[in-house]
Amino acid sequence: LTLGETGSGISTLINSLFNTTFDDPVSTHFLPKVKLRAQTYELQESNILLKLTIVNTVGFGDQIDKEDSYQPIVDYIDAQFEAYLQEELKIKRSLFSYHDTRIHVCLYFISPTGHSLKSLDLLTMRRLDSKVNIIPIIGKADSITKSELQNFKNKIMFELVSNGIQIYQSPQSGFFSDIRMLRDKTVLVNEKVQIGNKMVRVRQYPWGIVQVANENHCDFVKLREMLICTNMEDLREQTHARHYELYRRCRLEEMVFRDIGPGHEPVR
Repeated sequence: LTLGETGSGISTLINSLFNTTFDDPVSTHFLPKVKLRAQTYELQESNILLKLTIVNTVGFGDQIDKEDSYQPIVDYIDAQFEAYLQEELKIKRSLFSYHDTRIHVCLYFISPTGHSLKSLDLLTMRRLDSKVNIIPIIGKADSITKSELQNFKNKIMFELVSNGIQIYQSPQSGFFSDIRMLRDKTVLVNEKVQIGNKMVRVRQYPWGIVQVANENHCDFVKLREMLICTNMEDLREQTHARHYELYRRCRLEEMVFRDIGPGHEPVR
């Protein structure tokens, strides 16, 4: 799930992560409400076939009244949990072959204001942290200096802790900084240039280039390794053991299914 305000550089980052160009129509700023658009792709990564579903959140933060902007996102995540639960409750289950549409990770894009999180960000992440693994990303991070970026990260962490918001934890977890995409004629997006003996992906500016794979320029490599190589299975396990099981327990209690101990006391 990609989540952030329109123009946060989401499409460019996703294309770079999977080294392809996904069909993502340009979004307008004038949608009356937030919409979610899911598209499934079959990719190949190091001779391994990967079935990837990207859920784009269209129009997030564009409405005048932003109070309920998170609700369509919560409803969508719950709908995927419900579909999995209904399959699980069947007499003849086929979970092995079931196409699992549950959201395993939310890439939450934060605008590089350098000040603090917006009320919309805090409200949305508070509603989502019990339902999905959240990885915050500061979009277009090269629009602020390195010292401003570090201070911004510290402010965000303080606000998340103060508001009791949990983000995905892993050995590589933290806030990732994206690279900026400028829509200007002087900037060549996703260009490859030769540096030494290698052709590398860069952003080219009038004053120089930003290398996508250079960890001194951005956190792209760390994010890609985390999502595709080191933490993919952990994200899936966290989704099932933490988020789905919480939803499942609440739904079964609504259906008046409760675990009863030997003395007929409720067991949780």
